[in-house]
Amino acid sequence: MSLAYFALIVSIVSASALEIAGAKFGAQLGTMAAALSLSAAALSARKTDYEHYWRATAWGHWLLIAIPLCIAAQLLPLPLSLAHPIWASTREALGGLPLGSITADIGLTLNALVLALAAIALLGVTILVVRDRGRAELVLFVVAGIAAVSALVLVLHRLVPAVLTAAPADLAVSFAGLGLMLNLAVMQLAAERAETRHSLLRSIAIGLCGLLGALVSAAAIFGLSGTNSAVGASLGLVLMLLILVIRRLDLSLLAASAVSVAAVAGTAIVLTFLFEQSSGPLLLRLVPDLGVETKAALERLLADTRWFGAGAGTFSALGRIYQSESGAALAAPSAASSIFAGMGWIGLLAATAASILAVVRLFFGALRRGRDSFFPAAAASCVVFVLIQGFAGPGLLHPAAILCLSVIMGLGLSQSVSQSSR
Repeated sequence: MSLAYFALIVSIVSASALEIAGAKFGAQLGTMAAALSLSAAALSARKTDYEHYWRATAWGHWLLIAIPLCIAAQLLPLPLSLAHPIWASTREALGGLPLGSITADIGLTLNALVLALAAIALLGVTILVVRDRGRAELVLFVVAGIAAVSALVLVLHRLVPAVLTAAPADLAVSFAGLGLMLNLAVMQLAAERAETRHSLLRSIAIGLCGLLGALVSAAAIFGLSGTNSAVGASLGLVLMLLILVIRRLDLSLLAASAVSVAAVAGTAIVLTFLFEQSSGPLLLRLVPDLGVETKAALERLLADTRWFGAGAGTFSALGRIYQSESGAALAAPSAASSIFAGMGWIGLLAATAASILAVVRLFFGALRRGRDSFFPAAAASCVVFVLIQGFAGPGLLHPAAILCLSVIMGLGLSQSVSQSSR
């Protein structure tokens, strides 16, 4: 697994660092490294590795297969009655067979399919390679460090606007939220090490690094991002605290259930309040102010979206069709609106349901684990943040965010199941 582990690290570091720096080829390099890591893992995996993978993904085997299949189905030639209207218009103008595809842009949907396969490959490889606790810790350090550096870039850019102008601010905000959860997990790791009589000096050094990363991420997400992003991060923190309290106080099943139900009820109240603060389509209520013309054009785009969408990854193509009255092409205001435009209500509902299912799976996995509970706890908190941030901004659409989130999910799922068979 050494080559797979090395390629995994190269994938997330290269994709993230290059995209933060404004380079255009970070996604391609990350995807190639993901393919290499998958090949290496497949060649070196043993029976126990496969068994561990199936246990870790028992909650959603169907999902890992359904996502690429649904995207691929959008590329298939279909009768024009099922295809995107653009193909009917093309046939009227140029002639040809009465066939078309669901997607409005085959090239963009192919790119989305490749990215989805890379993300699923990284998730699977991560589950396998981090069975070893030492590797799991190193992967946690890497993703926490990447997120903290991205948050630092956002802080520096806001303090000195001339610095690091190429870094996408929306990506930095998303990484800042993830970095807060991950660096708190690093601090928990240091505390667990100290309690189990590891080197005290090393535990203190790890804890201080986690504290520094958490402070930088907190400054970025709470001080320099929007209110809705800050609320998403707060809900993630609440989940981490809930898991920590239940474990540390060794609450009974009844007490733990009561506290969990109260937390869910409080979250529902907060989310209801957030979405009722503005009017208009549900998908546009948490995004920053868009302007009257842009918002009207986006409302037309969303209203015309059908159940199966217009093709994964095609929002930029649709944005040129539904441009505002000023002639400017539309950009995706949030990850949720992009998923809806590309995959329709079916894709958006499936993504939301899968995220909630993952949170539940990781939550119970964290409660079952002992001193390693911070791995699934941090992953669950990251997914909670992603659920809110997905409606608040487009940062999660960047390939770097998608690949890093896959690694975080793989880390949490792998460490949420027993390692006894290793």
